[in-house]
Amino acid sequence: MQRRTDEILIVGGGTAGWLVAGILAARLNVRGQDAVKITLVESPTVPIMGVGEGTWPTMRTTLQTIGVDEGAFMRECEATFKQGSEFINWRDNPEQVGRHGYFHPLSAVFHSAHEFNLAPYWLLGEAGGNAYDEASASQVFTCRNGLAPKKITTPAYMAIQNYSYHLDAHKFASFLTRHCTENLGVRHIRANVTQVKVGHDGFIEGVATDHAQFPELEADFFVDCSGSRALLLGEALGVGWKSIRDTVFNDTALAVQVPYESEDAPIATHTIATAHSIGWTWDIGLHARRGVGMVYSSGHCERDEAERILREYIGPRGKTLGVRKINFSLGYRRQFWKNNCVALGMSAAFIEPLEASAIFLIEAGANMLAEQFPRVREAMPLVEKKYNKIFAYRWDKTVDFIKLHYCISRRCDTQYWIDNRDPATVPESLRERLEYWRFHPPSRFDFDHAFEPFVLDNYLFVLYGMGFSTDLTMNRSAFGDEALARSHFKEVRQLNERLAGELPLQRELVEKVYRYGFPAI
Repeated sequence: MQRRTDEILIVGGGTAGWLVAGILAARLNVRGQDAVKITLVESPTVPIMGVGEGTWPTMRTTLQTIGVDEGAFMRECEATFKQGSEFINWRDNPEQVGRHGYFHPLSAVFHSAHEFNLAPYWLLGEAGGNAYDEASASQVFTCRNGLAPKKITTPAYMAIQNYSYHLDAHKFASFLTRHCTENLGVRHIRANVTQVKVGHDGFIEGVATDHAQFPELEADFFVDCSGSRALLLGEALGVGWKSIRDTVFNDTALAVQVPYESEDAPIATHTIATAHSIGWTWDIGLHARRGVGMVYSSGHCERDEAERILREYIGPRGKTLGVRKINFSLGYRRQFWKNNCVALGMSAAFIEPLEASAIFLIEAGANMLAEQFPRVREAMPLVEKKYNKIFAYRWDKTVDFIKLHYCISRRCDTQYWIDNRDPATVPESLRERLEYWRFHPPSRFDFDHAFEPFVLDNYLFVLYGMGFSTDLTMNRSAFGDEALARSHFKEVRQLNERLAGELPLQRELVEKVYRYGFPAI
């Protein structure tokens, strides 16, 4: 007789737990007849790690899917619009060449994989000397000028320029808690899990808690969102951890909240990532404050030195602000799904916050779980196999892309940068790509896997923003659409002119959204 999967228990809240709860509840229609039921148990004493978080444009689809009003979400989570990231001083030592930077916007005007790849024509000088990011993406113009990605009359979740959000992680978790419990039928229990009960077959049967009313919670399927401790998948089921410390070195962050100097101060419409001698700082503009932090390697730097650099970056106001230290476990589980348990969030993996991939991978995991959800136990082994294969690939490729920012840098001013550039620390898959790209620009054929988290355009912005050299001397004749390329570069410049007269400033739009919201689609 087949055993049905009728009850899901999520252990752990925060951004990971509540995003998973919302996506599963909405996509599995938990209030429908004969649907699965979802319970989330969350510790009342363990704080969430969140600082001020960046998201990917997929978050717009997620919020729509779970039935969230965009204006209400932005207002309650102090959210602002994000159109990409600016990388400052990553290419060279600024003491030698001065301050420099490039943008990694959320989209190009012409997507290289399925429209027209401008990169080879930029390399051949058809862009008139403009930097690659500026020549191919109007979002560089909007970011530099502090413009929002849309207007107050643009319907909710629709865009003029592609966008995601910056948000307050604590407020976001609280917002999702209310939404999931009040609107999506998720049962919420605040309790500490004291024991995980595993049956003779290796499947989890339930958990014991310190809650008087709910001392035991049973379920058919379990989602581990308990953070780096991984109570279910790691401790109870014994799934090991694969460290990436030999590739990615940054294992610590110092975070601080910086108030604006005035209520009408401009709000950056992109994440600002500035490289320093022993790490990098993030700078995220929320509505009433900035979230600023220093990411560094404890193997290359003591906390005092990292904090000194962070406070110097903030300026005079940074001398008295409180700093919170966050430690990272760098790596990922050797399995993400085992038997009737899957891990998401820090229970599954963590790679430093550069490029803000963490929340996207939670969304991706929850969506695959919903899409492939095994309603009978007999289906679990096949779904487990598919899930583990896909997410091992996704995390490997995420490591590649993060490492790219470091290994092609020309900085060698400290041991930190020397070690980051050491070829022995670069994954073989990335080394092979880089070697090929020295003689041929990246193309869509380099990114033919459906679950590649970072695609062709992402690599092009970083490669050529960092000054990577591709020699087309022997291959120039393969690119014969110069006139079309020049017309496309011109279209980007013309779009910049239109956007300058059409888009409001970031703060102007955010204030209106908080007050009025967006019109419904």
